[in-house]
Amino acid sequence: MAADLPWDPSVPRTAYVADPDDGRLALNARALREAGYEVRTARDADGLARLLAAGEPSVIVVDTSLSAVEAEAPVLVMVDLDSPAELAAMQPPGVHDCIAKPPPPKELVHRATSLISQVARRRIARQEAEALREQLRQVSAAVRGTNDPQEIAGHVVAGFGRTFKADHVRLTTFEDERVPPITAAWTRPGLEPLADTALPDEDSARQTADMLWAGAETLSSSEGSEEDGQTGEPGGNPRPGPAASLLAVPMGEGSSSLGIIWIAMLDEPRQWSRAELGLIQHVAGNAAHGLIQSHLISSQQQVVKQLRQLDKAKTDFLATVNHELRTPLTSIMAYLDMIQESTEQPVSPEVHQMLDIVVRNTERLRMLIEDMLSVSRNGLEDNLMHLTPVRLGQTLDLVAGALRPLAQLQNVTIAVDPAPEDPEILADEVQLQQVFTNLVSNAIKFTPSGGRIEVGSESHAAADGTRWATVSVADTGIGISSEEIDHVFTRFYRASNAMSGAIPGTGLGLAITKDIVARHGGRIDVASTLGSGTTVTVSLPLDIDRNRAN
Repeated sequence: MAADLPWDPSVPRTAYVADPDDGRLALNARALREAGYEVRTARDADGLARLLAAGEPSVIVVDTSLSAVEAEAPVLVMVDLDSPAELAAMQPPGVHDCIAKPPPPKELVHRATSLISQVARRRIARQEAEALREQLRQVSAAVRGTNDPQEIAGHVVAGFGRTFKADHVRLTTFEDERVPPITAAWTRPGLEPLADTALPDEDSARQTADMLWAGAETLSSSEGSEEDGQTGEPGGNPRPGPAASLLAVPMGEGSSSLGIIWIAMLDEPRQWSRAELGLIQHVAGNAAHGLIQSHLISSQQQVVKQLRQLDKAKTDFLATVNHELRTPLTSIMAYLDMIQESTEQPVSPEVHQMLDIVVRNTERLRMLIEDMLSVSRNGLEDNLMHLTPVRLGQTLDLVAGALRPLAQLQNVTIAVDPAPEDPEILADEVQLQQVFTNLVSNAIKFTPSGGRIEVGSESHAAADGTRWATVSVADTGIGISSEEIDHVFTRFYRASNAMSGAIPGTGLGLAITKDIVARHGGRIDVASTLGSGTTVTVSLPLDIDRNRAN
């Protein structure tokens, strides 16, 4: 029996024997010494504690009165089976086994030796189970560490193959919209790859996987497995072919399977414990989740790629159209200027008035083309800012002066409130003029005849100590409903009252304005009451270093 014991025979076995009965103590100690044990004795709890402080033995043999012992070693308790008090007393968690007292010497040695062997085997089994869990944890971590479906499958088959010392492992997914079609195989070094004919065909494999997934089971061709039901044949065992043992593990999600994993042993049947099967199913679940996620990510990446291609095509198209439109438009505007300024052949007042209308519409067309070009550039390298110190009040006066003729045509008044100071900000002057031109021209478009537009500015310090310049453009126009005000900065969006009133526009002006303000480190807000008017507020940082950083 000693040859089967899981300890090193070169290391002597030790036994601590504790008993208040001197005669029984001597008898038990002598029996263990004659069996080859190194024995130390104690007559009370204190003596036993001193022995344990010096080191752990192979086994502890104690009387019931001393059984409340805390030790790593297995504990064999001697108990009087006719004494209810002693039977009730031997309940401490450290007790592994008991023996009737006084024990016959041979039985004592046999029970002590068997207990050592049993506890050692349990310890080895726990260590092996923990090692198994750690190996499969690493497989799950590798699965979670990639979004490539083929890599996920490769980690699973290689991990199962090495962990369980298998001969062949194969993972196959079925035709399913949730996962890509994947086949991955692992073969123990030195073996030929497993032939396709050794495994069930796809239809049979799917039937097996569906059946197992519905019952949350695995299926093995080996006999004598610990897992109840896994050797049953509700749908027929998988064909083992040349394999002595074949384990089928389904992968699935929701109510249906999406793939199957085969683990094959060629030489002898493999008995799978419940713990092993539970860990295998756990890793298979992680693999299924990883494959589903990777497929979703791949699909999303494909959509993003297509969107980028469409966006590039849109940008190229807009750039081409802008170029083709601006070239003839430049010639038209130049000839209109020549006709209006000609002194040799002046035109009549009626023709001059018509030419003014043509010039205004040509200028409007030019502005629309510029807006489209800004959108196509998307605020990137072609639209970089050139920052210089800019006087805000002076910029507002220039914008208002340029737009007053347009306002007068619609009988709308533009008033620029004088600011107590004209703050200087670091900005791209051309783009800043575009911001306020868009805002004021918008106000003119949406303000009925007889209305008024007020442009004001001020500077103030925020609670965090930063200084800001604020410009407001308030009109008495048709306003925007509360349901639509959150959408006014969306490209090509136009409010319903603008559409119903046939007010011209593309819905690009505010989107471009917000982009320019944001790139200056500022913000833009809109407040409006339907039928009463709209106020747009632009806040820009006065802190030169902050603005330069933005």
